[in-house]
Amino acid sequence: MTAKQRGQAATVLVDRAKAGDDGAFEELVRRYRDRILALALHLSGNESEAEDITQEVFLKAYQKLDSFEGRSHFFTWVYRMTVNRSLNSKRDRKRRREETIDDPRIARALRIDAPNDPRKAAELRATYECLLQALDSLPVNMRTSVVLVVLQGLNHAEAAVVLKCSAGTVAWHIHQARQRLREKMERSIPREKRKALSDEFTSLMNDWLLPCPQTS
Repeated sequence: MTAKQRGQAATVLVDRAKAGDDGAFEELVRRYRDRILALALHLSGNESEAEDITQEVFLKAYQKLDSFEGRSHFFTWVYRMTVNRSLNSKRDRKRRREETIDDPRIARALRIDAPNDPRKAAELRATYECLLQALDSLPVNMRTSVVLVVLQGLNHAEAAVVLKCSAGTVAWHIHQARQRLREKMERSIPREKRKALSDEFTSLMNDWLLPCPQTS
């Protein structure tokens, strides 16, 4: 199913839900919950808060469904709510000086990228920590653009709708973010350690279109 077809299918479900079909809204939740949870986790950096944010977003979407006019896709509407709520959560936690000791984003990535491989997991953990620290240090618009486009797979136009800016602005944010990430990664990973980076990690970074520290 293409992105256009998925959007059309979601529109049908929204119309059914507006007409009182609770099963249609449950199907919308089933289709988008994992992506909304991942987005909340990437932006908040806290697993329990990401779960709460996901529940809050879908509850708010259900309560405000009649006000959804369909001028954008349903997923961009709930994405925007998730972005706003997640960034507020992260700011609130920073004001309270609460920090997550073990970053759940790293644990989830390692379960996917290094299952049953302690050597590879150890390598990736250290490098992911550097990458996420660099990502989290970016200005909020750059960081959100990277999460939406690189990690969530939205195109520039879709991300622009979520962020209420132009596609060109999103492209500029991505370009600037990659430059900053490259600089931070080059400073964070010692040159002798770069030579030990596995082919799998290099391939992964290329898949994400993110800078991989040069090994020479």
